[in-house]
Amino acid sequence: MGFWHYLFVRAALFYLVYTALLGTLFYLFPSLVGPFRPSHVHAGLVGFFLQMVMGVAYWMMPRPGGLRQDRLEALTFFLLNAGLLLRLLLEPFYLMGWEGLRPWLGLSGGLQLAATLVFAYAMTKRVVTADMLRKMREERERRG
Repeated sequence: MGFWHYLFVRAALFYLVYTALLGTLFYLFPSLVGPFRPSHVHAGLVGFFLQMVMGVAYWMMPRPGGLRQDRLEALTFFLLNAGLLLRLLLEPFYLMGWEGLRPWLGLSGGLQLAATLVFAYAMTKRVVTADMLRKMREERERRG
């Protein structure tokens, strides 16, 4: 497992624990549900689930021709987590009436969208058929 794969999985596990903790706090302090419910859901779906999927996909998906995507992996990780953390920090305040945070939440969504686009682009380089792999191997053998 490479460095970025490790970070994706570790961060996903952090968000899993955060989500469970926040869910437990909802029962102890019901007043938290209103401002924190969207963040709770987002931390679980994006922070844990999507981040785990991305980390495992970067780790386990085939690397045709020994493809290395360290920069794309790092960019995906930073964009996703910057956007997610910004949302988790600001959204509860926005839901409590701080309207001035709307542009920052827009930025948060934009960062997460950018991470998703980078990930999708990276995966298009890895999703290949057996025939495509065979052609790549033949081309390498011809070049020596």
